[in-house]
Amino acid sequence: MGNLTDPRFIRSLCEKYNFRFKKGLGQNFLHDSGVLDAIVEAAVPEGGGALEIGPGFGVLTQALSKGAEKVVAVEIDDQLLPVLSETLAEYPNAKVISGDVLKIDLEKLVKEEFGDMPVSVAANLPYYITTPILLQLLTKNLPFLRIVVMMQKEVADRIMAKEGGKDYGALTVAVQYRCEVSRVCRVPASSFVPPPKVDSEVLCLTLRKTPLVTPKDEDFFFSLIKAVFAQRRKTLVNGLANAGKFGSKEKISSVVEKMGLSPTVRGETLSIETLSALSDALYE
Repeated sequence: MGNLTDPRFIRSLCEKYNFRFKKGLGQNFLHDSGVLDAIVEAAVPEGGGALEIGPGFGVLTQALSKGAEKVVAVEIDDQLLPVLSETLAEYPNAKVISGDVLKIDLEKLVKEEFGDMPVSVAANLPYYITTPILLQLLTKNLPFLRIVVMMQKEVADRIMAKEGGKDYGALTVAVQYRCEVSRVCRVPASSFVPPPKVDSEVLCLTLRKTPLVTPKDEDFFFSLIKAVFAQRRKTLVNGLANAGKFGSKEKISSVVEKMGLSPTVRGETLSIETLSALSDALYE
């Protein structure tokens, strides 16, 4: 078996299987062994398994299989299945499932494939679908220990952002609400075949045993978060009033005043804890 960290071997596989990279699926295949080692170290729980999203040619799948008890990789591109049959032939603990991770019953998959084994997620996500997949993984209350994911650096900055900055937004709140977030490594565009136009970053999202805050109604809280950041240039009061779900402008202004906030405060300056308190006050 050739070396999947060698771009020449990747190109030879493309020729052998008449494979063409699909821009619509965001296909950029990693070949940096140092990054692979960092992902495996962060993702694989001792004596546990790994769910991989988007294995590509299988370079990360191979690396995960050397450290995990079992690896299940979900691949949306049927054209990659014969390639993976070759590249994973020597890894009996690796299994490929054809399908769209946004449509698969992940709860059923994890239970059937891993049983009671501790499981983490590892993924090199296409940039265009990073946010939907992350939200899918985080809102289903699945029993993952960690989600170790490579993404566009710009998205990583948004997830790691603090209140008050331009990157702070609904994605920040959604991820930090459920996870402790840490940086694993930076990944230059040259680490991929073909190279993307931007650099990437790997983040480790460690699932919290309990959320960062405990709003009285979680659905109401996230409706508020969506409204707060939907119109960033507007004040908090105007943004929530325009959403039409949180009462009159006068009521919202009264709640904001009672919380000791400025009537002209913008939502992007509020911490997750303050946003949760605001949600509770408006919910009542």
